[in-house]
Amino acid sequence: MKELPLAEVYRLIEPGPVVLLTTRSKQGRANVMTMSWHMMTRIAPPTMACVVSSDDFSFFALRQTKECVIAIPAIGLAEKVVKVGNCSGREIDKFATAWLTPLPAERVSAPLIAECFANLECRVVDTRLVNRYNLFVLEVLKAWIDPVQPKPKTIHHIGNGAFVVDGEVVHFESCIP
Repeated sequence: MKELPLAEVYRLIEPGPVVLLTTRSKQGRANVMTMSWHMMTRIAPPTMACVVSSDDFSFFALRQTKECVIAIPAIGLAEKVVKVGNCSGREIDKFATAWLTPLPAERVSAPLIAECFANLECRVVDTRLVNRYNLFVLEVLKAWIDPVQPKPKTIHHIGNGAFVVDGEVVHFESCIP
C-alpha cells in the first residue's frame, strides 16, 4: 500500500453520477450548475442530500427558495456538463451558453432540462447542516423520465477533469425478493 493524499480521497468515493442542479431565484432568474456531491438518504419518500458550495451562485437561490431540480444527463451531454461546471451563473446565462433547454416544472419554479434523461423536482426539507457543511436535504416531489433515452449511460467524476462512464450491467442472485 502507498499513502494517498487526503485531498484525493473524494476521487475514490464519489457517490453517483454527475448531475445538473437547476434553481430559480425569487427575482425569476434561472441557473444551472454541475454537481457530483449527492446521495440518496431515504427510499420513501425519496429523499437525497447534496452539497452546494456557498461560493456557487446556485447556493443563494436554493437557500432562498428551498426548491430545485436535479437533472440527470447521459454521456452525450458530457461536454455541456463540463462547460456548465467551468463557469459561473453570476456572469452568464448558463442555459444559453451550454445550449440547454429549460422546461417548466410542475411542482417547483426551477426548470427541468429537456436534454436530460431524468429530472427530479425537489424541495429542501432540512437545512440544519447547511451552515456547517453546505449540505441540503431534499425531498423529491415529482420525477420525470425521457422514454426516448431508454438505457442512458451516466458519467462519474473522478477528479482533475477525468470521468468514468457507466459500464456493463451485471446481475447477481439476491436473497431479497
